[in-house]
Amino acid sequence: MPLTLNNGFYGVIMQHLEAVRNILGDVLNLGERKYTLTASSVLLGNIPELDSMAVVNVITALEDYFDFSVDDDEISAQTFETLGSLALFVEHKLSH
Repeated sequence: MPLTLNNGFYGVIMQHLEAVRNILGDVLNLGERKYTLTASSVLLGNIPELDSMAVVNVITALEDYFDFSVDDDEISAQTFETLGSLALFVEHKLSH
């Protein structure tokens, strides 16, 4: 089943949303712009800094910060669709 914000996890992901936003902001050098990002903020196609290399760097930073590993087949464009979907992915990884 795909991970979406409608799966009832929205409240749970909020605990990791700030950390994910900070990691994204740091990796992409967004500066103060990171504070404008909300759970529903579109990432791919909306943040010019988020190219394919940046996606790899964000994944690596998430792995380091949250101490989990991500396999290539776990990542899709849907994962990086919004800040909320990325935080939901983190929550999913931490719960398994």
